[in-house]
Amino acid sequence: MGRRIAIFGNSGSGKSTLARRIGAVLDLPVTHLDQLYWRPGWVPAPPDEFRSAVAAAARTPSWVIDGNYSRTMDLRLPLADTVLFLDAPRRVSLYRVLARQVRERGQDTQAPGCISKVDAELLSWIWGWPERRTRLLDRIAEDAPSARQVLLRTPREVRALLADLH
Repeated sequence: MGRRIAIFGNSGSGKSTLARRIGAVLDLPVTHLDQLYWRPGWVPAPPDEFRSAVAAAARTPSWVIDGNYSRTMDLRLPLADTVLFLDAPRRVSLYRVLARQVRERGQDTQAPGCISKVDAELLSWIWGWPERRTRLLDRIAEDAPSARQVLLRTPREVRALLADLH
């Protein structure tokens, strides 16, 4: 049986970067839920299409899937053997999102046809993270009780995890 690794965390916490790194080290396919959810111009996918796409990715024998999207956690968590939770402080997430905006200005970022942007909705999401954090951790504990669950708070902890994968 393959590896199935789910990655959760606030916007700007490093989910996509960690997913790519783990995918490269373990030679696993990587699915970024933002790429399944967003259509050009930041238009959300129809809910049934999105769930179908997530279900298809989760049914494969091995994967790294990053993204929160609570409406699809039931498709991923029961199948995950490892759940990584990036718990960066809000100020770090805000800094990373702003740095990404500068670095990727005018480029497609989260999905094809979605030009990099930082707006009030994204900033509000990041700032309101502590309220959602507890609910998400509870949901992970409930829906993935047999999965290895790892809370990563610092870049040092992320580097140690990656080193342990080699």
